[in-house]
Amino acid sequence: MELGIGMFGDLSFDQATGKYKDAGIKIREILEQVKLMDEVGIDVFAMGEHHRPDYAVSSPEMVLAAVAGITKNIKLASGVTVLSSSEPVKVYEDFSTLDLISDGRAEIFVGRGSFIESFPLYGYSLGDYEALFDEKLELLLKINTEENVSWSGKLRAPMENQTVYPRAKNGGRLPIWRAVGGTPQSVLNAAQLGMPLVVAIIGGMPVQFKNLIEFYKQEYQKAGHDVSKMQIAVHSHTFVSDDPKVIDGYFHNYKSQMDRVGSSRGWAPYTKEQYEGGRSKDGALFIGSPKEVADKIVYLKEIFGITRFIGHMDTGDPSHELMMKSIELFGKEVKPAIQNL
Repeated sequence: MELGIGMFGDLSFDQATGKYKDAGIKIREILEQVKLMDEVGIDVFAMGEHHRPDYAVSSPEMVLAAVAGITKNIKLASGVTVLSSSEPVKVYEDFSTLDLISDGRAEIFVGRGSFIESFPLYGYSLGDYEALFDEKLELLLKINTEENVSWSGKLRAPMENQTVYPRAKNGGRLPIWRAVGGTPQSVLNAAQLGMPLVVAIIGGMPVQFKNLIEFYKQEYQKAGHDVSKMQIAVHSHTFVSDDPKVIDGYFHNYKSQMDRVGSSRGWAPYTKEQYEGGRSKDGALFIGSPKEVADKIVYLKEIFGITRFIGHMDTGDPSHELMMKSIELFGKEVKPAIQNL
């Protein structure tokens, strides 16, 4: 099983100055953090896309390209590319270029995203929310598998016998994963297309997703895809420390981000009880000591049969020092504990 780390580039808010942390500082910290991930044997890094003041990264491709030059082995993925408001040709071009820079380490996680700011920003109508994604995914997959593309849809100009350059390694094909939040129709589409699946589990109890993942497996096989090539990943909030005081203090980082997002979605203020419940064996927060985190990942593998776990590790913008320690423990203690079982 592969072990990865995901980030959104969260920016903490300084109440004294009324400003968010400087995005440039945050991005440079991310580069240093991913370099360490590579050194301690983390398999995958996934960089998210947002268009809000509380996140530093709107262009994962740029950050991943910078990372490619300072790492050697780690796979580099978007987490996620908001495909509904992106141009499929440019998405392929960007990631095929990244693939060439990194010598074949690029991946794309495509999804609808959990925020909608990119739609008005790029001039798309939310009324086309579903249709945009379905049409653009069809085109991206066609570009990924065919040298000369002829395609037509309703929301984008057609392509007639055109080739998108440069072509990625591995015969021009990039690994393209379908990232979902738990919608059965999205899972069904991924299974029917034979796409690897990434399930974001950030609340409740992971076992509640068992039926959904079993549904994916059944439909994947029913569609005639090679079961030996099936890949399933879980992406969950994660933070590792061997100091109980650090784990207890991280609640404040976590709460600040949950409350900031929740204020626009009608959520009640995040509580310490929710935090501790999420950290329990059955909860969806992989926050704790290396052993606690490793045991929960092993439990996920047992109930789901996952092939990859991605720990989303910068929620609430913990300090760079604490992030570096969390990454080190994730690679040097959590990963070996999982591999040795």
